[in-house]
Amino acid sequence: MILSCTALLLFVGAAFAAPPEGYTLSWSDEFEGNELDMTKWAYRTDSRHWSTQTPTNVALAGGMLSLGLRKEVLKGKQYTGSGVISKQLFRYGYYEAKFRVPPGAGWHTSFWLMRHGAGTNGARQEIDICEQDSVDSRSYTVNLHDWEGEHKSYGYKRVKTENLSTAFHVWGCEFTKTHVRYLFDGQVVQELDATKLHHGDHNIWLTSIASHLGGTKAVDDSQLPSEAVFDYVRFYEKKPGEQSPGGDSLKATPQE
Repeated sequence: MILSCTALLLFVGAAFAAPPEGYTLSWSDEFEGNELDMTKWAYRTDSRHWSTQTPTNVALAGGMLSLGLRKEVLKGKQYTGSGVISKQLFRYGYYEAKFRVPPGAGWHTSFWLMRHGAGTNGARQEIDICEQDSVDSRSYTVNLHDWEGEHKSYGYKRVKTENLSTAFHVWGCEFTKTHVRYLFDGQVVQELDATKLHHGDHNIWLTSIASHLGGTKAVDDSQLPSEAVFDYVRFYEKKPGEQSPGGDSLKATPQE
């Protein structure tokens, strides 16, 4: 049997899709159908950095969510990006998404957790599971922010990878009362002490915007139009009686 390149990439990524022991699926979107499930999502519609985010760039096809990226003028910006934000709030559990980032410099693609509509003055924590600047397709960053009172940031790390624009990969994050653990393709890449920050509910964000971040000088127009493609996003949680105060369901790998 001969598999297409896309099918092969999806099969490889699926091998990494495994939540920690003791977790069960609580909420997800597999992006089936032809339209975004508006009972689950709101659109990101701000103008930030080099792009304005517009719902017209969001599409579903072939079981995938496409976040379109274009060179077009809208609300004073020269580019348009896109994003979706969960309507449901979450807190402790395991978060996972499988996606591929766009090629060519200029796009900041993220899978992150923060309370929508609160702004930095109303949010408590921000958990950046993946922030990927396409100027460097072979790395991404993780970070943890506390927005309660004076802003504090913990555990910024750049994770080296293969080319993230040519294949799908799985990003995960376990958030408990005691720790935040970040995973890439099934391997723990960072572990942080969650007792250092205030905890609150948050939304799930899947976004891609044009940005100067990562030392980007300009958008590579030759790659446009383009897209960030998401296969799924899932949230797992433990039953109340099964919560582990020590959070030992995953073990961190040694860090450089």
